[in-house]
Formats: sequence, structure tokens, C-alpha cells
Amino acid sequence: MKTRFRLALIGIAVIIATLLGVAVGTAWFAPKQSTLTTTTLLPRPRPIGDFTLDGADGKPFTRTDLRDRWTLIFAGYTYCPDVCPTTLAQLKETMTKLGNDAGNLQIVFLSVDPERDTPERLAKYVRYFDPQFRAATAPVPTLESLGGDLGFVFVKTPGKTPGTYTVDHSAAMMLVNPQVELVGYIVPPFTTDALARDLKSIINR
Repeated sequence: MKTRFRLALIGIAVIIATLLGVAVGTAWFAPKQSTLTTTTLLPRPRPIGDFTLDGADGKPFTRTDLRDRWTLIFAGYTYCPDVCPTTLAQLKETMTKLGNDAGNLQIVFLSVDPERDTPERLAKYVRYFDPQFRAATAPVPTLESLGGDLGFVFVKTPGKTPGTYTVDHSAAMMLVNPQVELVGYIVPPFTTDALARDLKSIINR
């Protein structure tokens, strides 16, 4: 419990630091911010550096895979007992509520448990929620580097029995624009109706 509390504080600190770090200058999204109910947008988009992940389809997942449409990234792992499956189920429902706008958004599940989450396991896991969902993972150093750009953290925690463990991770989802820039965060709790309204507003701005 203490580990999860510390992780939550770290996650909040990372997001606050990200928001403060880009607060100088003209607010790119400011005119729309007041209309959003579940999404916090950065004052200015934040560029994301190059990266190479292991895609669930067996191919490299790179910065290029985020181009030309909006992307919602959720960091978690397939052995997660609660937050991850609940969030993915909510995202499935949200995509349905987006209607025609769903084609302008992709969902990416980013595993922070590369030791157990092979591409094959990830592919099977996300297909259970939606065949259109994408997934990827990478060695821990690569994930930590990407976490610096996107503002997420994760900590491996030993389980109660030898050889077992959990991975505490940030629960916030990260919104990336078609130019591969981080533009905001979605932090639970949220409703799928509110999330769909926010995403429609952002996509069609």
C-alpha cells in the first residue's frame, strides 16, 4: 500500500512538473480547455522523441505509428487485477460512443511488464477488449526513457510469495496529437460519456 501511495504521489508530481514545464508562452489549447470535463490539456503540445518498442503484431512500434491521427496511450500490464481491465473496457465503450470520430483515434496499451508481457500475450489481451486496440512493450530502460517524455512512472513490487510481483503504475492516460506531441492527460475516475465528449471536442477542434 505504501508503495502504491508513493507511486501515486510520484505520478502526480510528474504530471504537475510536465504541466509547469510547458506553461510558459501562448496557450495553444486554452480556448477549448474550459469546455472539457475529464481531460487536462497542456498549455502547449510537448514533442515526443524517437523510440522503438516491440509491437503486439510482431513488428517494431515507433514514433511513426503515432502519426496522422490522435492516440490515447494507457500504460499498464496484462496481469493487472483491476485498473487495467477496467480502463480498457471503458475505452472500448468510449470508442463506440465516438461513432464516426473513432476512426480518427487509436488506443495503445503500453505494457510496463516486459518480463511477462510478450507480444503474443499482449495481442491476445487487447483483442479481448477490441480487435482495433494496439499494444506494445519494450525493455525497462526504453520504457523509462519514454516515460520521461510522456509523464508516466512504474515500479516493480515483490509479491507475497517468492517469484511473484506486481507493477504499480500511473493510472493517467496520455493524449498524443497527429504531430506526435503530448497534449494532455486523462486521470480517472471518469465516465465514458464525458470522455467521449471531450475527445470529440478535441478531435474536431
